[in-house]
Order: sequence, then C-alpha cells, then structure tokens
Amino acid sequence: MQRIITSTALVFAGALLLSGCATSGGTEASASADSCEVVRVEVRDVSNGAQNAILTASDPAELQAYLEQLSERVDALDEQAADDSALADALDAFDEKLDAASDWAETLPTAAEIEAGAEIDADAQAAQTADIQAAAVKVTEVCTAE
Repeated sequence: MQRIITSTALVFAGALLLSGCATSGGTEASASADSCEVVRVEVRDVSNGAQNAILTASDPAELQAYLEQLSERVDALDEQAADDSALADALDAFDEKLDAASDWAETLPTAAEIEAGAEIDADAQAAQTADIQAAAVKVTEVCTAE
C-alpha cells in the first residue's frame, strides 16, 4: 500500500513539474507570439465551423448568416493584426474565402427544393471547403514564420 501511495505521489509530482515547465516558457514568449497563437486558434475554429456548416448545409439563409458571423470574427482578428501586414493580408484572403462561400450559399436550393429533388453541387461544395482550408493554412503559415 505504501508503494502505491509513493508511486502515485511521484507521478503527480512529475506531472506538476512538467506542467510548471510548460507554463513557465509561456511567460517568456513575446506578445507577438501570444497574439499569433490566439489568431491561429481562432482561425482554426472559424475554418472548422465554416467547413462543417457548408458540408451539412440544409438552409441557405442560415448558412449565409452563419458565414457572415464567422466573417465578423475574422474582421475582429484583422483589426488586432493591423501592425503585421503579412498577417493582415492572410486574414483578408481568409475573409474573402468566407465571403465567397456566403455568396455561394445564396445559390443553394432550399429545403423544399431539395425535397422536390434538387441537389447541392458536391464539387462546388468541396471547392468552398478546400478554399477556406487553404486560406486558413496560409494564416497559420504566416503566424508560424514570425
């Protein structure tokens, strides 16, 4: 029993030590690296949300509204990145892909039209998600290069 308690204590102490090392490096990181991490995480979330919404689209108006909300989130990031022209350009390109997807969403058949036999163009749908993914990757690359 004593061995189990000692082993458990050593495991927890090691975990605390490692987590302390992992967080202590973060305080020495530059503000630019921190803001870039925020941008990368937000862009990943926006990209994933947009792609999922496009792939599961059932109501063009709802999709369009959602993509516009995501575009607003990217606009807010763009304002934070105003000091970094490369990052701002990458965010602008990402936002343009979201806007293009929103324009594409206008062309989708409604739920009633789908019930009547209309189909969503799978190739166009895939192209929208691929464009958004590529633009998100570009933002990540720009942040990583700093």
